[in-house]
Amino acid sequence: MPNAIVIGAGIGGIATALRLKKNGYDVTVLEANGYPGGKLHTKKVNGYRFDLGPSLFTMPHLVDELFQLFQIDPSPYFQYSKKNVICNYFWEDGTRFSANAKPETFIQEASQIFGEGEVRLKKYIQGNAKKYDLTASLFLEKSLHKASTYLSKDTIKAIFQIGKLDVDTTLNSINEKSFQNQKLIQLFNRFATYNGSSPYQTPGIMSMIPHLEMHYGTFFPKGGMYQISRSLYELAVRQGVIFKFNEKVHEIKVEAKKAIGATSNKREYLADITVSNMDIFPTYKNLLKDQPQPNKVLEQERSSSALIFYWGISREFPELDLHNILFSEDYQEEFSAIFKKRTIHHDPTIYINITSKEEQDDAPIGHENWFVMINVPGNYGQDWEDLKKEARRRIVSKINRILGVDLERLISAEHILDPMGIERDTSSYRGALYGAASNSKFAAFLRHPNFSNNIKNLYFCGGSVHPGGGIPLCLLSAKIVGDLVPKV
Repeated sequence: MPNAIVIGAGIGGIATALRLKKNGYDVTVLEANGYPGGKLHTKKVNGYRFDLGPSLFTMPHLVDELFQLFQIDPSPYFQYSKKNVICNYFWEDGTRFSANAKPETFIQEASQIFGEGEVRLKKYIQGNAKKYDLTASLFLEKSLHKASTYLSKDTIKAIFQIGKLDVDTTLNSINEKSFQNQKLIQLFNRFATYNGSSPYQTPGIMSMIPHLEMHYGTFFPKGGMYQISRSLYELAVRQGVIFKFNEKVHEIKVEAKKAIGATSNKREYLADITVSNMDIFPTYKNLLKDQPQPNKVLEQERSSSALIFYWGISREFPELDLHNILFSEDYQEEFSAIFKKRTIHHDPTIYINITSKEEQDDAPIGHENWFVMINVPGNYGQDWEDLKKEARRRIVSKINRILGVDLERLISAEHILDPMGIERDTSSYRGALYGAASNSKFAAFLRHPNFSNNIKNLYFCGGSVHPGGGIPLCLLSAKIVGDLVPKV
C-alpha cells in the first residue's frame, strides 16, 4: 500500500490524514509538539480550563463528514449545540445588542436598536447570501490554481455576475453604502477580522462572511473547542493513522523534482505523498530551503495576530454570553495601528469568550473562565513586554467602564499568549493567525495553492494556504488536498 507523510497535526493536517487514509494510503503524521491540534489546544490554570486558540465554531457539518467518510455516526464521539445568540455587542455609550441567530429576529431587533429599516437589513443579508452562493464552489471548495476550476458551470455563472461580488471596493465602503448607523457599520466591519484583515482594505466580497453565521449558525462543541481536534485525532488513530509527536521535521526530501519524504529530528521517512500542514513561510524557508522559493507569495502582508489574556474570574456576569465584543471608539484608527503602525491601538476592541457559560466544569462554581483577546500586529520585533503591560491596563479599564466593575480584584488566575508565543508554539510566521492577510482583491489568488507546481507529490493544507484560515477553511483545504491526491 502506498504511504503518505503529513507534517503537522493541526486541524488541517489531521483532516488531511483522514482523507488520505480513506483514499487508500498508509498515513504517518509528524508533529513537533507533544500533542495534536495545533492552535486548537487547551490549558488548565488553577481550576479553570481554557481553549487556547480558535473560539468560534461554524459549519459543523465539515467535522461530521470526516466521521461519515468511514460510515461512522459522529454523535457518540463529537457533540455540539447551536447557539440562540451569536454574539453580545457593547459600546462605550451604553448601547448593547444581542445578535440573534435567527435572521428574521436579527433583522427586527437590529432595526429597533440601530434605527435602520428592516427592508434595508434584509436586502443586505440576502446580498451576502448571494455572494456566498456564487463563489463558494470557486473560492472555498476547489483549487483556484487548476484550469478545470474555471471551466465549471458555477465559475462561469459567477463571472457573469461579478458586479454583484463587490471585489473592486472595500468591506467598509459596502457597509457604509448599505447603512447610516455607525455602530451597525462597525458590527458588520468586524467580520474582516475573521480572516485577519482590515475592513478598510479587504474587498467587499467579504460581506459574505456574516452569512456563514446566520445561515449555518454558531455552535459550541461539548467539552470545548479542543474537542474538535481531539475527536478527529482519536478518529484518525482508530482508522490506523500513525502519529509521531515531538518529531520536528527539518527537511522535505526532494529528488528529481519529486518529494520522496521527510527527515525529522529522529529519523528519515520515505513517502509516496508528502503534505505540509506547517505555515507556508517556514515550510519553504526551513524545510525546502534548497528549492525555488515562491517569493511573491511569501512576501505577502501577514494577517493580524492576537494578544490573549486567559483570566479566571471570581464571579459570574449574566449580561455576558459565550461570545462578547466591546467595541473601540475609533475602529479605523485601530486597524491603522495594527497594519500600518504595527502597534496596539490605545482603545482596542475586546473580544471575551466564556466557555463556562456552556460547560460548567470549565470554571469553579460561581466563577467564569474569560478568554480576553484583542487583535494586534504580528511579531516584527516590537517590545512585547511593554505592549502587553499597557494593553492589559487599557483592557481592564475599558471592561470596568462598560460593565461597571472593578475587574482587577476579580482576576484569580492568569495566563498570557502573545504573537511571539503563537509563533513559537505553532510555527505561524510572525504569529499571524491566518497566514497572509486579505487586504487586497487579489489576495485569494496569491495564496499558495494546495499543491506544488515545481515538485511532484508535494501538497499543502492549513490556514496559510488556499482557501484560508479558520477552522472551516482549514477543513476545506484538507478536502481539496484529498481531491487532488491520486486515489489508490
